[in-house]
Amino acid sequence: MYDEIHKFKADFFKALAHPLRIQILEQLATGDKSVNEIQSLIGSEGSAVSQQLTVLRAKNIVVGTKVGNRVIYSLRDPMIVKLLDIAKQIFNNHLAKTVNLLDQMKKENK
Repeated sequence: MYDEIHKFKADFFKALAHPLRIQILEQLATGDKSVNEIQSLIGSEGSAVSQQLTVLRAKNIVVGTKVGNRVIYSLRDPMIVKLLDIAKQIFNNHLAKTVNLLDQMKKENK
């Protein structure tokens, strides 16, 4: 049972392990969007966005709904938004510690 949970977690984080996929998720955190909307907001080629959405769909992180001739993407689980926020907080914590360390080093070198 625990092996299945660990495998799920590892696969989940692998699916998030690409900068463009993170950007896509951040855009979808603000609301549902089409490939063209995501592409425009991110400033990336449509094929690259489509490829990354395919990975996210395969891992059940996003879901696509056909609306006319477009597919509208959304987050499968709204907890993804919290996960992205926590990741940002962790980054900020590391950054703050690095800035403090640099400040200490500057003081020592004076």
